[in-house]
Parts: sequence; C-alpha cells; structure tokens
Amino acid sequence: MRILVLCTHNSARSQMAEGWLRYWAEQLKLPAEIWSAGTEKTLVKPDAIAVMGEVGIDLSAHTSKTLYDLPDPWNFDLVLTVCDLAAENCPAYPAQTQKLHVSFPDPSGKGLGEWRRVRDALGRMSQGLIQSLTQGQVPSDHDLAEAAGLTQAR
Repeated sequence: MRILVLCTHNSARSQMAEGWLRYWAEQLKLPAEIWSAGTEKTLVKPDAIAVMGEVGIDLSAHTSKTLYDLPDPWNFDLVLTVCDLAAENCPAYPAQTQKLHVSFPDPSGKGLGEWRRVRDALGRMSQGLIQSLTQGQVPSDHDLAEAAGLTQAR
C-alpha cells in the first residue's frame, strides 16, 4: 500500500503525519510505503522535529518535498490532506485514488503546547487510519477527525 500525506508547505503537519503513519504501520504490521509532499518545497520546521522527538519519532532527516520529488507520484492507493481549510488552500491531487481529508490547525508561530496538541491529534488520527487499513477498511473523513479528537460532541 502506498500512502501520501499532502499539505501546502510540507513543513509541519504533513511531516508529523508521515512520521506517525510510519510508526503505526510498523507497530500494527501494515506493509506500507508512506510519503508526504506539498505544493511548495520549504524546510521542515524545527518545532515539528522537536515535538515528534519527544515521542520518539525522529524527523531530523526529513526534507520538504513536492510531488515531483517523489518516486511514481501519481500512483498512490490513498491520499490524505491535513491542511486547515479555513486558513489555507490544501493542494489538489489530480490522479484517481482514494482521498481523505482531516483539517488540522497550523501550529506555526504558536507555542510548543499547540505543537504538542496538533502532534497528538495527528498521532490519534494516524493510529485510527492504520488500524482501519489493517482490517481492510478505509475510514471516513469524519471517523478520522473523531479519532483525532477534532469533532464536536453531537
């Protein structure tokens, strides 16, 4: 299975999601190739590297990428966008594939507490996604947002 996480700059949320998805795929024994990319190549933010390091996931060797930096960029089984649509435009992925979207707030410019909150929400969402995939199911956007703790109680 090939999974792609997309965000605008590939500098924070998509990088953290890539780290978490790789972690959970290994823990739950899901054979998967996991990548992240953005519409613009920038730098992986030091705060993303720092807060992921706190939970034992090393992003220090990660680099910001665009789709064109990836091998076989138009052949992913699942594409997940993690942008905060209220604040920015998430990149579009034109190839035919299963697409999911969960809107995570951008922690950039905020304190480490916000970075940790977004990191933990991404971790919960990633665990839920990988668990579903190991059972042969693709969860809905709502199910992933609920797993992340991003939905309001009904």
